[in-house]
Amino acid sequence: MDGLEMATAERTDLAEFLSTMTPEQWEAQSLCEHWRVRDVVAHVMSFDGVTPLDVLRRAIRGRLVNINQVAVDDLASLSIDQLLDKLRTHLRPQGLATTFGGRLALLDVTIHHQDIRRPLGLPRQIPATRLRRVLADSVRSPELPGWRHSRGLRLTPTDLDWRHGSGPELTGPAEAMLMAIAGRRDAIGELSGPGQPLLARRLTR
Repeated sequence: MDGLEMATAERTDLAEFLSTMTPEQWEAQSLCEHWRVRDVVAHVMSFDGVTPLDVLRRAIRGRLVNINQVAVDDLASLSIDQLLDKLRTHLRPQGLATTFGGRLALLDVTIHHQDIRRPLGLPRQIPATRLRRVLADSVRSPELPGWRHSRGLRLTPTDLDWRHGSGPELTGPAEAMLMAIAGRRDAIGELSGPGQPLLARRLTR
């Protein structure tokens, strides 16, 4: 299964999960600062069908650093049902979301799926093949913080056949490891090993 197929499967899982949520849960705070669940859902689809010129326009409107917020604001008027319907019509990434064979789309939706689930206390078991691919991509994608946060660490998940790097060892559940190197501080307490304090310091900078 390639990156686009995995991203499609992950978006399908997310849509199925979202269909079970209450209106109150859609308005709950996610792990993304300033974003509710509904805002994260809007972001997941925000680069589908977008051209490079559209991205440039968003960058100008958002003064570059707020480019993602511009896209979320563009969908702010949609109801919960409309957001869910829009996601269901964009299960397979399109346009710029297909960049690098769907690698970015897969990383984005998998991490943000957990950004929604974790604050709600609704964990899940990410399929091992998908999680292994996302972890591997997260430590080699310079546009995301995972490669910086994991640099100089030996990542050894306790529940997944995957290893990366050298240096002080960081151990724990693979999902928590993914979220921590993605910058989610709430996951650091689920990890251990001599590399844990180093990663914790990096996440507080």
